[in-house]
Parts: sequence; structure tokens; C-alpha cells
Amino acid sequence: MKLCANLSLLFTEHKFLERFGAARDCGFSAVEIQFPYSEQAPALQQEIDNYQLQVALINIPAGDLMDGGYGLASHPKRRDQFKRAVEQCLLYADALAVERVNLLAGNQDPDYDREHLYDTFLENLDYCATQLSQHNIATTFEAINTEDMPNFLINCTEHMVKVIRDLNNRHVSMQYDLYHMAKMREPISQQLPDIIQHIGHVQFADTPDRQQPGTGELPFEELMMLLSSLNYQHWVGAEYKPSNKTAASLEWKDWFENHFPQ
Repeated sequence: MKLCANLSLLFTEHKFLERFGAARDCGFSAVEIQFPYSEQAPALQQEIDNYQLQVALINIPAGDLMDGGYGLASHPKRRDQFKRAVEQCLLYADALAVERVNLLAGNQDPDYDREHLYDTFLENLDYCATQLSQHNIATTFEAINTEDMPNFLINCTEHMVKVIRDLNNRHVSMQYDLYHMAKMREPISQQLPDIIQHIGHVQFADTPDRQQPGTGELPFEELMMLLSSLNYQHWVGAEYKPSNKTAASLEWKDWFENHFPQ
């Protein structure tokens, strides 16, 4: 397993472009970024090159989703906006040599029934994966818990499994977020062996407060050992909100690296 730091939630005590150096100073060799689009790609590329970092993952632009809107990926009237978002993501993914991009399904617009929104999401996910695969970039999607985002279209493991089955696109895999699935009270340890072949990226934060491992209820070490035993070989992303400055929240990292040398 390979470890990366999410620069959208970690090292926020620094200005964004300073977070790359802060991550390297704390021993990270790879990062992920939720939405890098507020910065110019060359500026990001310069920081990545300066600190010899790898970019494991970015998200496709999601429109108004993070401000409480419906987003782009499942809204029937936003298909053109979605295609432009894919184009923008591809420019950044190419510039930053990103391995995977993640697509957020979005919130449900009550003017449409769920089936219509779901079908729209499948079509857009397929389009995205087809476009990106031509550049050797893989696509993931994720479930987000209904406490943090009550109307999110894809919110549990069952939904993710259905997407994988219905889409049947070899370039698409799950981003399995341990925090979100724990918040949904999913039986994670029982589920992982059955779906591990469909997981392309893992993220983690403790529950219930989305802070660093060891601050809550998530059996972090147990789940990391389980992933390793299942021969999971992709990225594991630290996507949590540190309870203090990020460097002081990294006790879990020593344990991880002792068990899974990079």
C-alpha cells in the first residue's frame, strides 16, 4: 500500500502552495488534492517538481456541489457543463501526471426521480472514464455519508456495487472512504473482502469527527492490516481534519510506515 496526504484538508495552517513543501517535510512522497482548480496548473506543477512529489488523485470539478448545490455529474440539465469539467480536469491531470481522478455523483434535485439522476450519472461516469482512459488515467467514484451530505446520490457500499455492475467499465473503480462508510455504519471488515477487486483508491479519517486516527472509533490499524492481507496495492489517502497542527497529528503515520514500508 502507498500513502498520500490530502492537501485540501491537511497542512491548512499553510497557504495552499506551501503545503507541498510541508507535506514533504513530514515525510510524504505523494499527495492528493480535492479541487486544484483555484491555482494555475504550472504553479502546482512547479511545487510538485520542487519537492519531487507524486499526485495520486484529484477530483473532477463539481460545480456548485461544495456550496450545497446539485453538482454536475447527475444533473440532466448540466451535461454540457459536465463535459467542460472533464476537459478542465484532463488539462490538470495531464500537467500534474495524476494517476486517477475521482467523480462526485452530486446531490439529488427533487425535480427529477432518482432513476433519472442515476442514469445520468452512469452516462457521465462512462463518458469521463472513456475520455480519461485515452490518457492512461483511471476514474473512481465514491459514496458520501448521508449525515454530512443528506441528499448525495451515491451514499453506501450497495450503491457503489450497483454502479460497478451496471456500468461494467474496466476503467472505473470505487474510491472507498473509510470515514464515510463508518458514518453509514457499514460492516467494513465484512465488506472489504467481497469488493476489494473493485477498489482503486482508499481514504481515511477517524469517526465521528473526521480527525486523525486514534481520536475516535475507527479501527484504523485493524483495517489497514485487513487491506494489506487482501493484497490491496493502491493509494491510501489521509483525508482528515487535524485536531491541531498537521505535523502534531501524525502519530499514526509512524505505525503505518513501520508495517508498510514505502
